Amino acid sequence: MAHEACIEALNDLIQINNDRIAGYEKAIDELGDNLDGDLKILFTKMIAESGKYKADLAAMVASYGGKVAEGSTLAGKLYRAWMDVKAVFTGGDRKTVLSNCEAGEDAAQRAYQMALNDEEVMPETKVLIAKQKQELLSSHNEIKALRDAAR
Repeated sequence: MAHEACIEALNDLIQINNDRIAGYEKAIDELGDNLDGDLKILFTKMIAESGKYKADLAAMVASYGGKVAEGSTLAGKLYRAWMDVKAVFTGGDRKTVLSNCEAGEDAAQRAYQMALNDEEVMPETKVLIAKQKQELLSSHNEIKALRDAAR
C-alpha cells in the first residue's frame, strides 16, 4: 500500500516536471528572436534540471515496481494554454514571460509540498522529494528576482 502511494506521488511529480519542461520550451518559443540571451540560457538550464529530476523520480518508481507516468498534468495543460493566450495580448515581453514562469514554479512548489504532506508516502521517498523541492525553490527565486528586475 505504501509503495502505491509513493508511486502515485512520484508519478505526479514526473508529470509536473514534464509540464515544467514544456512550459520553458514554450517560453523560449514565445520570446523567439526577442529572447534575451540570459533567459534562453536560464530556461535551457531549467529544462535540463527537470530532465534530471524526472530521471531520479522514474528510477525510484521503478525500484518500487511501478510504471512511470507519461505526459503532463491537466493543470499543466491549462497553465500552458493560459500562457498562450496571455502572450497573444502582451506580445510576450520579458516581464510577462517571467511572470508566467513564476506561476509555473509556484505550481511545482505546491505539487512537491502536497507529496511531502501525504502521510502514506514513505520517509525515504520524501528525502528525494524534499531535496528536489529545495532545488526548485532556488530556480523559483531566480525567476522571481529576474521578473522583479524586469521593467
